[in-house]
Amino acid sequence: MRIKLLADAEADLLRGFRFYESREPGVGDYFLDSLFADIDSLYLYAGVHEKHLGFHRMLARRFPYAIYYRADDRTVFVYAVLDMRRSPRVTAGRLSEG
Repeated sequence: MRIKLLADAEADLLRGFRFYESREPGVGDYFLDSLFADIDSLYLYAGVHEKHLGFHRMLARRFPYAIYYRADDRTVFVYAVLDMRRSPRVTAGRLSEG
């Protein structure tokens, strides 16, 4: 199994990094480390998470973020890494683009 982080998901992570880093230096790095650990766990747990809006949704362990992905027999495709504090309409609109 391999994990493919799509461009939109990479941009989401960068936005999260910038947000947390602007609040306190070093927290952005901790954010990325935490989210990448969650994403890496998909090697073992891909497909066990509930579906929302046509994607599996895994909740991040340390930050209020959700990882939206789809998986086939060989690859996990991470489409978005979104802040759960956003409006559900914004999240639905963003996922409808994927």
